[in-house]
Amino acid sequence: MATTISIKNLPEGYQSIITNGKHTIVGDEPLQSKGTDLGLSPSELVLSGLAMCKVATIRFIARKNDWNIGEVKAELSQEVKRSSKGFQTNVKVAIQIEGHVTQEQKDELLKQADACYIHRQLTGEWNIEHSTEF
Repeated sequence: MATTISIKNLPEGYQSIITNGKHTIVGDEPLQSKGTDLGLSPSELVLSGLAMCKVATIRFIARKNDWNIGEVKAELSQEVKRSSKGFQTNVKVAIQIEGHVTQEQKDELLKQADACYIHRQLTGEWNIEHSTEF
């Protein structure tokens, strides 16, 4: 399944209108990068995609198994270091699952979250091709 994202820049800072053709959000760079900090940064967008995928996976698996969960909260943080080979990124994930589930069920939900599509995509192989035409 192909996904297409389109970006249109705005004149202020590095604000961008990001759309998939159906939904729209604003991206920007933080003030220290000469942005206006009026939208999520590129790194925050990547991290939020991972967080959302993990939470959605937990909710999906719980519903599929008829497990009575409540709110699922996730907090992800990342630390990026430059190395001679490029970048090394360390992501810390904290997930809280509310509801009436056993520890064994929680462990299974967290295991499944680590197998979510975006987690596997980010740890997989990437090939980025450049083109000047749409």
